[in-house]
Amino acid sequence: MAPHAPTGPATAVRSAPTSAARPIGDVPLHEAASTSTGVGELDRVLGGGIVAGAVVLLAGEPGVGKSTLLLDVAARWAAGGRRTLYVSAEESAAQVRLRATRTDALRDTLYLAAETDLGAVLAHIDQLDPTLLVLDSVQAVTVSGADGVPGGVAQVREVTNALVRVAKQRRLPVLLVGHVTKDGTVAGPRLLEHLVDVVLSFEGDRHSGLRLVRASKNRFGPADEVGCFEMTETGIREVADPSHLFTSARAEPVPGTALTVTQEGRRPLLSEVQALVAPSAAQTPRRVTHGLEGGRVSVILAVLERKARVRLYNKEVYVSTVGGARVIDPAADLSVALAVASAAAEHAYHRPLVALGEVGLSGEVRRVGGIERRVAEAARLGFGLALVPPGSNISLRGMRAVEVGTVAAAVDLLQLRPAKRRDPDGPHLRLAEG
Repeated sequence: MAPHAPTGPATAVRSAPTSAARPIGDVPLHEAASTSTGVGELDRVLGGGIVAGAVVLLAGEPGVGKSTLLLDVAARWAAGGRRTLYVSAEESAAQVRLRATRTDALRDTLYLAAETDLGAVLAHIDQLDPTLLVLDSVQAVTVSGADGVPGGVAQVREVTNALVRVAKQRRLPVLLVGHVTKDGTVAGPRLLEHLVDVVLSFEGDRHSGLRLVRASKNRFGPADEVGCFEMTETGIREVADPSHLFTSARAEPVPGTALTVTQEGRRPLLSEVQALVAPSAAQTPRRVTHGLEGGRVSVILAVLERKARVRLYNKEVYVSTVGGARVIDPAADLSVALAVASAAAEHAYHRPLVALGEVGLSGEVRRVGGIERRVAEAARLGFGLALVPPGSNISLRGMRAVEVGTVAAAVDLLQLRPAKRRDPDGPHLRLAEG
């Protein structure tokens, strides 16, 4: 038997460069310039707009409003007289036309095609030569002759590769709709997220009108921005100042509420935490959370019990956010603690304030990032008092920042202990006088 030939790394075949290498300072910046989509909140997340030749993947759960958002983007893009191609691979053309009529998205230069074959999609691009392509969705398009079932790993990879090549060759911006799995990740091969330039997630509770667009990858801008939208009967609407969505309007303060300023990306948002504490005859009282991480709330309840002497061992505790907000920011810890303490004491502190700070296991209040920006947002919304961690050194006109070192100190300052006789003019007067 003849010996096997030695194996080793394959030798790459040299080819002519597509362009000559040049000093980095000579590369023109206009090739990476962005163009506004016409939707300000989406432009915020993209970093100012969409770049020519960029491929953007928008993923989200079924029914959250992905198609409605991108149809609105396509209509606004076409409103400037630019040819726009919207390809629907999951709905008929009549269904998309019906949605466009309802959302006022009919434009003369907005072209619609219902195709599931990649070859047909590419033929439409050749015939129309659009300035923007929207494909809904990438998992529903198939490639003739490729292995795998529609929506499978091989098919999605081939479709995405072909569209990325077309986008780069034509400098055609492409918006792709993607599905998500049960755990909320983008469906399809992980390679899909590496092939595209921008990955956006469209989040929202179908029982609430609030929608958030987050960037998890962005080659042309920040990857920590968030855009806010509200779903209405006539389509999707931008929310440039969303703080009112996460708070409840009431004339008088009530026990069990506290306000904080969370940070979504670089955007500060006013959020409200509500708590209800009720007696329980069960051996293990219930602990229910909504919009907050259950484990984090359990830690705060233990800190209140051990470090601030707020008795909760025989009480049921319910903690929730307002407006369907999902709060994972550690800066909300202090507001959660004060809302629960207020509910347990059945006492509301009279002066409107915001509470900011992460709560440690020893009961200390720790600093959080962006504290100045958060307090400035509270001041813009009319608040004059903020409880902040030590060392914050906040100095804003019209805003009094009171530093509290521990949860117990904050509870005492606001007189939230049921067993302690309250002096209605004591701490409130001291806070008011500054």
